[in-house]
Amino acid sequence: GISKMPDAQDFENLKVGVVGAGSWGTALANLLALKGYPIDLWAYEQEVKDSIDSQRENRLFLPDIKLSPNLRPTNDLAAAVSGKDLVLVVVPSHVLRETSAKTAAYISKSAIIVSASKGIENKTHLTMTGVLKETLPGLPEDRFAVLSGPSFAREVARMYPTAVTVASRDLEVAGIIQRVFATPYFRVYTNDDVIGVELGGSVKNVIAIAAGIIDGLGLGYNTRAALITRGQTEIRRLGVALGANPRTFTGLAGIGDLILTCTAELSRNYTVGIKIGKGMKLDDILSEMRMVAEGVKNARSVYNLSRNVGVEMPISHEIYYILYEDLPPKEAVYRLMTRELKHELDDE
Repeated sequence: GISKMPDAQDFENLKVGVVGAGSWGTALANLLALKGYPIDLWAYEQEVKDSIDSQRENRLFLPDIKLSPNLRPTNDLAAAVSGKDLVLVVVPSHVLRETSAKTAAYISKSAIIVSASKGIENKTHLTMTGVLKETLPGLPEDRFAVLSGPSFAREVARMYPTAVTVASRDLEVAGIIQRVFATPYFRVYTNDDVIGVELGGSVKNVIAIAAGIIDGLGLGYNTRAALITRGQTEIRRLGVALGANPRTFTGLAGIGDLILTCTAELSRNYTVGIKIGKGMKLDDILSEMRMVAEGVKNARSVYNLSRNVGVEMPISHEIYYILYEDLPPKEAVYRLMTRELKHELDDE
């Protein structure tokens, strides 16, 4: 682990780079900037950098939120990560590998890398920290961490009380990140179950599409509550098969994030589901969205990964068939409701 916990002085002088200026990256960067940290925020889009520079606002992804003067936007990836003690990575899961690989030459070997991206890579079935470890080979395993939990960017930016979990194999590293991010409106817990926290954050997006479909079909609250609960069972099954702690899935990164994403209009995945339930085609839905609905790509990853490890995930599989094989949503619901009858509590 780390030779010693940084003292207060070290925390004050901490240098932080944030990679990814979408809504979540911007909200987290601003949270740290408001705490007094000078933040270099890398934006892929020139217009995002320009709007933060000229208006102190990310017009594209987080409109109507004034941003701290401590937040410096840049389009230069090397500048954003060079010489930083902590690098926060918040890019969409499907561009994480390419983006991270470009930072490898510039990231300090002693940096702590925190992933706030949620997803499972399509081809490799690696979680985001798995991709980061592959693309940043010089860094020790215990320097990687993940931040997850029920946290809409806009609500964090508005300082609504929010609680999240930071997981690292090294609890000392998790403790450092906890202290860096904690504020009176942003409560941070620690965990050492990295894979569990990451799976909770990824698979819930697939279940959220299912929840949206149910609401799009007009099926009511009973149906949605059943779906969330059985979806939770699927997430736990996959997690346990991959070595996660089952208790993680009753926590913030598990049930917490699942409830949020399955019940709120602010959720992009839930919104995609509603439109599918109302009969829209996936391509049409995606073509009119500016932000990424991670669950669409992740449905494929979860489907393939669960089949590879032999884990039963009927809801997730039906979502895959709806998205990629044109299965009518009503038929999927019927198939789920008429499966072989079972005992509720499968083996832990």
